[in-house]
Amino acid sequence: MKKSMSLILAVVCAFGLLVAGCGGEKKATEQPVLRVGMEPTFAPFEFQKEGSKEYDGFDMDLARAIGKQLNMKVEIVSMGFDGLIPALNAGSIDAIASGMTITPERSENVTFSEPYYKSGLTVMVREDEKEIQGIEDLKGKKIAVQIGTTGAMEAHKIEGATVVEFNANTEAALELKNGGVSAVVNDLPVVAYFLEQGGGKEYAKMVGHVVTSEEYGIAVKKGNDKLVGELNKALAELKKNGEYDKIYKTWFGEQVK
Repeated sequence: MKKSMSLILAVVCAFGLLVAGCGGEKKATEQPVLRVGMEPTFAPFEFQKEGSKEYDGFDMDLARAIGKQLNMKVEIVSMGFDGLIPALNAGSIDAIASGMTITPERSENVTFSEPYYKSGLTVMVREDEKEIQGIEDLKGKKIAVQIGTTGAMEAHKIEGATVVEFNANTEAALELKNGGVSAVVNDLPVVAYFLEQGGGKEYAKMVGHVVTSEEYGIAVKKGNDKLVGELNKALAELKKNGEYDKIYKTWFGEQVK
């Protein structure tokens, strides 16, 4: 009886070690996940095509290319723009790739990668607007912006202006169309893409010069120097091997050097 029990125990232990060994081997080969946060109404950087569950755009293509470069599986996490930095600092996401401008204020709360895109702000008005020719004409006007963006920050600096904040650029544009505001202030490529692809060209136009010069960066949690170093290395490699230029051309045409 003792011999039989010993034999059974030996078999059970061997089986347990085999399972544990298999489990350990599976974990070792599992691809690490990079959780990337973004706000999905910022075309052409990040958006959801009608009738699709997939996220599309320049930032999405770039994030997936970075993931491939790092041998990591990219998991896209959608949320409101103003919730991205809190989610990053809470550990709900690992990085933010959402057309986020590098600013001193944001840099106090997050660490940015090297810049990956140069942008600026522009003013959008109704097609029949004659009085407003640029941002200098927005004093005392009612302006629509997307919450948490540098467009919102800039609009709040305008003397006497009433700033109305929306969750999405499309909502701000609709308010302009309906006559609720005199202008929209947002990132130039976002407004340009909306006018060309979103039907805004039928009732709106851009006016004036590019208001600011901005650079977008990928944000990570303060102190995560390892990840930001890996992101910078991946970005540099994508620019070197031509993949960055290919993604850029898909969304914006030939890059101005």
